[in-house]
Amino acid sequence: MSPHTTSSPQLTDAADPLRTHWIELPAQRSSVGVARRNIGARLKAWSLPGDLCSDAVLLLSELATNAVCHTLSVRILCGIGLVGDGCLRLEVHDHDLSGRELPRCEAGPEDEGGRGLFLVRQLADTWGVDRSRLTGGNAVWANLRA
Repeated sequence: MSPHTTSSPQLTDAADPLRTHWIELPAQRSSVGVARRNIGARLKAWSLPGDLCSDAVLLLSELATNAVCHTLSVRILCGIGLVGDGCLRLEVHDHDLSGRELPRCEAGPEDEGGRGLFLVRQLADTWGVDRSRLTGGNAVWANLRA
């Protein structure tokens, strides 16, 4: 599935703050593990199915890694939320105000990296990239059906 403009609810539109969770971290590689553990704990606290939690943590990890490695941001904002009926929303916002387009790449068979968005395309029901209303940078999001 290719990215598209948001047509589904955003986390900032969620009415119930008990159904959303945010963490802001420095844009450093070590922050990806912190985000994974933090988001994983919240998903577990929400008593969501194990497979859904695993997929969500993997997707959030890939989106956060891209924000850390491929933007000019010094901080990232990671969010999850239960939006709509049975939809888990993941968002990673950067603070890259350069306005440049995010790099696209296709990993070759010998490449050790570059498959993050491939995983996002395979696992997410929908995903996309928008300008962040929270940071002014990029907001990359993915939706999973609960």
